[in-house]
Amino acid sequence: MGRGSLFPGRLGLAESRVPHADRHGLLWLVRGNLYVQEGTLRFLAAASDLFEPGDYAIPYQAVSMILMGPGTTVSHDALRILARHGTLLAAVGEGGVKLYTAPPMGQGRSEVARAHARLWADEKARLDVARRMYAFRFGEVLPHRDITVLRGIEGGRVKALYRTCAERYRIPWRGRRYDRQNPGANDIPNQALNHAATFVEAAADIAVAAVGALPPLGFVHEDSSNAFTLDIADLWRGELTVPLAFSVARRVLDDPDLVLEREIRFTAAGWFRKKKLIPAMIDRIKELLHVDDDRGGDS
Repeated sequence: MGRGSLFPGRLGLAESRVPHADRHGLLWLVRGNLYVQEGTLRFLAAASDLFEPGDYAIPYQAVSMILMGPGTTVSHDALRILARHGTLLAAVGEGGVKLYTAPPMGQGRSEVARAHARLWADEKARLDVARRMYAFRFGEVLPHRDITVLRGIEGGRVKALYRTCAERYRIPWRGRRYDRQNPGANDIPNQALNHAATFVEAAADIAVAAVGALPPLGFVHEDSSNAFTLDIADLWRGELTVPLAFSVARRVLDDPDLVLEREIRFTAAGWFRKKKLIPAMIDRIKELLHVDDDRGGDS
């Protein structure tokens, strides 16, 4: 990435507000200072995997959400102009493994939330979305139309997933266990699953916030205040969460000096970037809620 050449100056859009449908998704910033100079949002970057050191102009009107990673600071002026143009801002962990702040303002639009609420409020549509989620996970449309039966099938398949993945990574597997009062008392594979699930849920939190969906309105999960986030995170359980957990668990079992949470956190950040996890989650949410980027409406 050439120094100062990625965002060459302002785009002449200072007085306009670009619809989110016409913006370019997420912008990741790490290790630097986000500030305003003469009306232009700028990022003074230190060396990192994402940036060469330099001072970059940020086209904040053209992105939907800025994700501030570790080592990043932001000025009051930067917050002010981001709010004025409806550009979301969130502080996140490396690679999106943590979400430390909710975006301070919404997208200024409600169509995603309204679509979400319509589907959730209609019993048939709610079940249809749940069945599509299971179809994404299991590669087939299950014929059952009872959510209790579907959850039972899910439980059986997840147990099989654990066994298969444990064999692949040579993990001694004695079943899923979780002691909420004393999480550290669980064995290494179960602790690894807990950490990996937490990081994938954080990525789903970011994706749900980015599109303006409604976290409490889940289609498979119900009771949690972030039930929809859990629904989205579960779509990647077989593809990412369990392999991530067991691959790192194997590494820690082979080298007990390694710190499990730290190893999973760094590995998760790398996997999230490589798989473009959060953009993929955003696309999947829009697909599930029947909301696309060609939607009209005012800005």
